[in-house]
Amino acid sequence: VLLGESGGRLVQAGGSLRLSCEASDRAFSSYTAAWFRQAPGKEREFVASISKNGDSTTYAESVRGRFTISRDNAKKTLYLQMNSLKSEDTAVYYCAARRLFAGANNFDYWGQGTQVTVSS
Repeated sequence: VLLGESGGRLVQAGGSLRLSCEASDRAFSSYTAAWFRQAPGKEREFVASISKNGDSTTYAESVRGRFTISRDNAKKTLYLQMNSLKSEDTAVYYCAARRLFAGANNFDYWGQGTQVTVSS
């Protein structure tokens, strides 16, 4: 599956942003999906994940209560609604997908990333 993120831009602290990730596979519902991010000089970190049918989500502690992951399988699209943005949320955001579980943060397919910059 090919993944393509969009929606990243410059936003002020306290603002909101919604990222989208469109998948190429019509069977997108057969993939668990997730968002990761990588800030300059730091390792890539997990942000949130969502089950194949969307009924189960998991969040990193740093974003819980501010970010919401969701999906629309009919549109083959994954979303990340980000509210109350902080400067420390500045990073390149990547969507990822997998068919089979192979470890909490092990995903087989990755997008090219979209830049989110939060100005303080």
